[in-house]
Amino acid sequence: MARKSPLIDSDAPVLTEAELREMRPARNVLTAEEFAAVSSVRKAGRPVAPNPKVPVTIRLDPATVDAFKATGRGWQTRMNAILTEAVKAGRHDG
Repeated sequence: MARKSPLIDSDAPVLTEAELREMRPARNVLTAEEFAAVSSVRKAGRPVAPNPKVPVTIRLDPATVDAFKATGRGWQTRMNAILTEAVKAGRHDG
């Protein structure tokens, strides 16, 4: 039995070759306001964080990384929390 493609919507009509030839990009057929309205719709996914994290590259002792990883999923979040508390407590001066 052939598997049905998840990209095929059984409720959508099948387009003819003539209909496919007539198709145009949305930006060519909508007004600028209409296109802005439909193109600014966010895609599904994680919501935008009010204070997004900053990706960094840092070199740490293997034992430190292993100790955090041993605590399971979320180890980077826990490491961030500990560093945040150290900064708040003023323990970040060399």
